[in-house]
Amino acid sequence: MQREVDEYISQFKEGYFSPLSMLARMSEEVGELAREVNHRYGEKPKKPDEADNSIELELGDILFITMCFANSLGIDLTEAHNKVMHKFNTRDADRWTKKDTD
Repeated sequence: MQREVDEYISQFKEGYFSPLSMLARMSEEVGELAREVNHRYGEKPKKPDEADNSIELELGDILFITMCFANSLGIDLTEAHNKVMHKFNTRDADRWTKKDTD
């Protein structure tokens, strides 16, 4: 996925935004996700004239900007994922109640 995003961004002269701009964009996208979750599960229904967005699309936007951010900084998200999973599987191995495997 990171390679596909890089191929897409590489076709434009502007390239990747600066890290600070990407952090701001990521914050905007998380806010849009929060709004969608609040509309669906919270106490704030959409106004009749509001656009019909989805949690799926908002998560996709966050994934896209995360890959842009990682690419611009030379971070391999597969490697980052593996490190995070190792952390959770060791540090937090006994933190939660596991389901029975019967």
